[in-house]
Amino acid sequence: MPYLSKIALNPRRRTAISLLSNPHRLHAAILAGLAVQPVTERLLWRTENNTPHRAEVLVLTQSRPSWQHLVEEAGWPGADGGKPLIADYTPLLERIALGKEFGFRLTANPVQSVPHPTKPSEQQNARLKARAEQPNAADRRPRGFRVAHRTAAQQLGWILTRAERHGFTIPDASSDAPAPGLKANGPLTAGPAVSIVSRDILRFRKHHDGPRVTLSTATFEGRLRVTDPDTLRAALLEGIGPAKGYGQGLLTLAPVTAEAAVTRA
Repeated sequence: MPYLSKIALNPRRRTAISLLSNPHRLHAAILAGLAVQPVTERLLWRTENNTPHRAEVLVLTQSRPSWQHLVEEAGWPGADGGKPLIADYTPLLERIALGKEFGFRLTANPVQSVPHPTKPSEQQNARLKARAEQPNAADRRPRGFRVAHRTAAQQLGWILTRAERHGFTIPDASSDAPAPGLKANGPLTAGPAVSIVSRDILRFRKHHDGPRVTLSTATFEGRLRVTDPDTLRAALLEGIGPAKGYGQGLLTLAPVTAEAAVTRA
């Protein structure tokens, strides 16, 4: 039975600062909340920084977790609002039906696969060197390199082209008429009902002397329409895109607001 948790962290505490600055450390702390070790189940998570003095971590697990260690070391133990929320995820999965619309939020690592990166990283340079040194390497089909989409337009294109394979489409947003007294310069057109609400580049190391990991991330918010309920359920449970261990790929849904329902295309 899957569970969705929300854990409040205090960004003024030393441990919280350490965890929030390094996805590798935060992932390890989240794994420690599961009783069956070593952890073999699929686990998704992401951070939410909605206020300047509070950070929240959303975690989707397949078994019921305990977050007492995170609260005691990096949260507000005993304070109002400091207790983690843990909810059964099954009712949401059961509400997914063909043609139904939801609001959604997704933080992801939009990438593409290329045969040779323009500016290879340390790890990519090592792979290129190893490939060149392999005998008969030219006779093999080389594995591509993941390269991040850097611009907002590329990142929006990434989510739009991948929506259908994950069981949903993104419908057009409503096109509002101009304000009274103003005229539109040409016909009104509506684009997809999705926008990027934040973009970031994460840089961290798994180990003190290890290579630096760099991730370009984008947080999408919008409205989706279900085209394949089973495939969308799989996307909710398994995530979308790479770097899931670093807080990427967790798709969450919410009821469509009344305003969106009235103005939907």
